[in-house]
Amino acid sequence: MFDKIHVKGDEKAPLFDLLTDNSVTGKSSIKWNFEKFLIDKEGNIVTRFRSITKPDSNKIISTIEKELCK
Repeated sequence: MFDKIHVKGDEKAPLFDLLTDNSVTGKSSIKWNFEKFLIDKEGNIVTRFRSITKPDSNKIISTIEKELCK
């Protein structure tokens, strides 16, 4: 759990700076609440799901299951 932090602008938290500017997810700021990022067992960024994707969507579940089988 995190305290409320900045996800945009000059005060953007380092975590979100990394999550929104890398070779996997590209360079794109957080557009809306509830964006989701999947990080693998080694701490690597796997993918990003925009806020429109529901947490229990087949897309998210299948991606997590795929990562767990690695």
